[in-house]
Amino acid sequence: MMGILITYVETMVTPALPILEKDFHTNYDSLSWVITAYILSGTVSAAIFGRLADIFGKKKIFIILAGVYTIAVAFGGFATDLNQFILVRTVQGLGMGMFPVAYALLNDEVPKENLALAQGIISSTFTGGAAVGLVLGAYITQYYGWQWSYHSAIPVSLALLISAIVVVKESPYTRKESIDFGGIAALSLSVVFLILGLSEGQYWGWTSIATLSSFILSLFSLIAFVFIERKVNMPFISLKLLKIRNIFLANVAGLFAMSGMFFLFYTVPVLLQDPSPAGFGMSIFNSGLVMLPAAIASMIFAPLSARVTNTRGPKVTILIGGIVLFMSYIALLFNRQTTISILEDTTLLGISLSFVFVGVINILLVSTPAKDAGVSTGMNVVFRNIGSAIAPAIGGVMETTYVMPVLLGTYDYPVAGLPFFPIFKTFPSSQAFDYIYIIGLGFLAVMVILTFFMKNEILGKKKGDTVE
Repeated sequence: MMGILITYVETMVTPALPILEKDFHTNYDSLSWVITAYILSGTVSAAIFGRLADIFGKKKIFIILAGVYTIAVAFGGFATDLNQFILVRTVQGLGMGMFPVAYALLNDEVPKENLALAQGIISSTFTGGAAVGLVLGAYITQYYGWQWSYHSAIPVSLALLISAIVVVKESPYTRKESIDFGGIAALSLSVVFLILGLSEGQYWGWTSIATLSSFILSLFSLIAFVFIERKVNMPFISLKLLKIRNIFLANVAGLFAMSGMFFLFYTVPVLLQDPSPAGFGMSIFNSGLVMLPAAIASMIFAPLSARVTNTRGPKVTILIGGIVLFMSYIALLFNRQTTISILEDTTLLGISLSFVFVGVINILLVSTPAKDAGVSTGMNVVFRNIGSAIAPAIGGVMETTYVMPVLLGTYDYPVAGLPFFPIFKTFPSSQAFDYIYIIGLGFLAVMVILTFFMKNEILGKKKGDTVE
């Protein structure tokens, strides 16, 4: 239910981005903070509440986060300007702390031999929620307004909260831990300053004091983060764990995969809905239908990716997903002249994500000491969220920098001596999308190369048994 709900809310926002741009009188660059604020908040939440779950009990923390998420969703449809909406999204991001808690519960309760299949089922709920969001959410947004998309999620949020109270069993595993607030603050500041510099550099000037200061502060915050993590007993991101080759490489792979997914979410709806010749001029609902096969394909292939993981090992699963993801971006770069072409390209991407995410979680669990499994999966949420935050910032810069004018209509009375006065507005050009997909290809090429250096081990086999 959590996977379906959260993914529904996220994907129902995605097709509405062009509508939000108009309703809030903003641009795509500023609008990227609708996604970025949520991701940054979720990153911090995943770290803090993942620790609190180990201390006070996973069910208790899951219920608290489900309640916070329900409150945020209830207020989402009442935002009247961009700042209010970003604030709601920031509070809503706290609900992302449910992810590491859910994975920890899964790891506690599911037998190791069935863990890959369980993760495949969880992956399918994410894509199932995306399918509902892309179609039902888009339909509601088009005919009743994006506000009612939020209102429609309120009963589902309440159902999740009640179900968590009634159905979920408390895990018997708890331990005393401290929360690394210093590390959390340092990494959060590093990411915020990095994204601030990327998103505002074109307005401030790339060589301006404000932009350079943002990048310098990001670097110093990162250095401070590394220093803090080396000193504390319970680090936010364990540098000792990151010294394990598979854990480091799997986290980087997760970061690049999430960047790839959010490059898609932040560009395809814009391309489909913007008026011709900048885009295809499709309705919100129809653009959701174009992206629906990607969600369905990911749902169908999730169990298959689990089977490949069990038989051939998670390295093979990640490699398959990474190569297919790379191919989908090549297709988006050269083959997006029609809506059918885009449908084919995004479907490839949906297939690839099933393999990547199931493989990443499995290789983490097989490579991490049992006592640190929760910490490791929580760390992976942090890395993936960083990738999710960077992608919209880069996408927003490209979509605002490279634009083209589109004639929207004319005034039917003379202006300045002309028989009619044309009304133009700028939209992201084809060049903007080219650069976004080229950057995405660079990310994914690094991901595939790093995957070759992973050790391939199958969960449940004795230490030392590997499949190369």
